[in-house]
Amino acid sequence: MKPITLAEIIEEQKKDPEFTLLYEAEQRLNQISKQVYEMRKRAGLTQEELAKKAHTTQVVIARLESGKDLNRIPSLSLLDRLANAANAKLQISFEYRI
Repeated sequence: MKPITLAEIIEEQKKDPEFTLLYEAEQRLNQISKQVYEMRKRAGLTQEELAKKAHTTQVVIARLESGKDLNRIPSLSLLDRLANAANAKLQISFEYRI
């Protein structure tokens, strides 16, 4: 019996439109989490320092960076404040499906 990879399972599940919608939403949130973490590290800030500069709390930063609380979608306002606090610029783009 040939082993099945996670990628193969995901591709099979993506035939279900509801699964695809939820999977892509989770991927976007994970990407945001990773980018916030990398931005904070590049700025040389702790979670507490970034939180103070962005007028939020360290707990908000920790949850956002962990990507574990996917029920809390960060607002554009929060992302913009975080970017400004880290001396960065928030950019949003669209990729078109073929």
